[in-house]
Amino acid sequence: MEEELKVRYSDKELEEFRVLIEEKMEKAKSHLELLKSSYMNDGNNGTDDTSPTFKAFEEGSETMSKEANTQLAIRQEKFIRDLKNALMRIENKTYGICRVTGKLINKERLKLVPHATLSIEAKNMQ
Repeated sequence: MEEELKVRYSDKELEEFRVLIEEKMEKAKSHLELLKSSYMNDGNNGTDDTSPTFKAFEEGSETMSKEANTQLAIRQEKFIRDLKNALMRIENKTYGICRVTGKLINKERLKLVPHATLSIEAKNMQ
């Protein structure tokens, strides 16, 4: 019953989430750096002297991996942006409040998806 009456997470809880989010953001940023460096250093891997058919195949898979990398990088950038927004909500003490129902988002959900702005209840309504 106690949980129902709570309007927001306590400062102590918000601080725990802030630490969690900052850790995730560090990981996400280093992952993004890896992605960026991998598709910048993606040049010629010494396949010039091999048969033309193999070369064409190589270039095809290189293009594929470049596109996949770009998609991953875009997703990573969005994730970082979402985490930054979550940190702003922590500052405003509005973190963890569902933007549809106005109820607190389940703590376990926030641990898994720290940038969530919807409770499971609201998500299921979509």
